[in-house]
Amino acid sequence: MVAGVLGLHRWIPNSPGQVGSLVENFLPWAGLAVVLLLVLALVRRSAVALVAVLLPVAVWTHSFGALLLPEADPGARDLVVVQHNVSDENRDPAGTARALAAAGPDLIALEELVPPALSVYERTLAAEYPHHAVRGTVGLWSKYPLSGARSVDIKPDGIAEGWSRGLRAVARTPHGEVAAYVAHLPSMRIGTGGLASAWRDESARLLGRAIAAEETGALILLGDLNGAVDDRGLRPLASQLNVAERGFAFSFPASFPVARIDQVMARSATVGHLRALPATGSDHLPVAARVSLEPPR
Repeated sequence: MVAGVLGLHRWIPNSPGQVGSLVENFLPWAGLAVVLLLVLALVRRSAVALVAVLLPVAVWTHSFGALLLPEADPGARDLVVVQHNVSDENRDPAGTARALAAAGPDLIALEELVPPALSVYERTLAAEYPHHAVRGTVGLWSKYPLSGARSVDIKPDGIAEGWSRGLRAVARTPHGEVAAYVAHLPSMRIGTGGLASAWRDESARLLGRAIAAEETGALILLGDLNGAVDDRGLRPLASQLNVAERGFAFSFPASFPVARIDQVMARSATVGHLRALPATGSDHLPVAARVSLEPPR
């Protein structure tokens, strides 16, 4: 059963209650079940059970083992990027901004930007990140010039007007132009009826269409996507973008992270090591990634 859930999770039906998506957001934790099975096999001193445990071990290793490998050496065409949902209830926006800048990124993507905290981020980051664009509640800060900044309409039907959580801009880096997308997809809710993700899924489809139409070759997506990369609701994005090759980087909730819902994805580029940064005043952890502008092999 454990091996089946790991290897055949796409076959788990989503009805009722979006069960398939719910399972896919916590797939890495199936490794705990594998460890438990191994302990039980050792306690029972059962050779048959030990051999049987090799199946889920193999499937888990195939699915997630590469994420445990160490970070590769930096390349000449690498960019460091940081993604963070800073929380609209953050009581220390200045401290959060300084913590993010201390990671030395080239690009910083922020969500849940609200006044008056927005002006604090702008002032605090201005010296090191002179170029920035904000649309609605999402923003991008860059060491390099930005052009073509515009909103990206990812608003699902049924959400009130004025909801704006998508941004696109082109960063002119030393290695060429890169289209940077910042997005904050609607939240999922877990209730008695299961997982409610219809708005999130619709928003992901809209964002996927915008990315598919993007003419700039190299592209980086940074955002709070409210789902893990294995979540079928994010397939419109994961099917056309590369995801992190190293690092689990669980980002939510900050007090005890159990899932990575803050993502860095790329096209015509490779997302290398992804890591969680120390907690700020947000309920999310920031994540930092090294993105190579060399296309994946």
